[in-house]
Amino acid sequence: MYTYKEVGGGRYVLSIDNHEEISAALAAFCGEKGILAGTVYGIGAVNKATFRYLNPETMRYVDKTFEEQMEITNLTGNISERDGKVWLHLHITASRSDYSCIGGHLLTAWISGACELVVEAFDVPLGRRLDPDLGITLYDL
Repeated sequence: MYTYKEVGGGRYVLSIDNHEEISAALAAFCGEKGILAGTVYGIGAVNKATFRYLNPETMRYVDKTFEEQMEITNLTGNISERDGKVWLHLHITASRSDYSCIGGHLLTAWISGACELVVEAFDVPLGRRLDPDLGITLYDL
């Protein structure tokens, strides 16, 4: 599913195997390492991805799946804990063959080529709480 190397200071370089799903592989890695707080960033390529957009007028998420070869020009996000489990909040920008870019919250994406990430673990856990006014989960600081 993935290979990794610890590079010191709670930082890891992570390579997700071809044809794996990014969110599942990253959550499995964080679970294996006990990472309940941190940040992640990286690049790669995918051929199927589902992005999510929060419509501020309706406060509902709109999901859209793209099935085409795309380069991940940026994947960034944070790692926290909710209900005792790893909680990933990931955003992605991907470029198409015509060099246009699309992006949003990342739900799922299947690697088509490579995916190389850097994970930085924090020393303290960070939880999540539902903000009733916004209707979304935020850091519980």
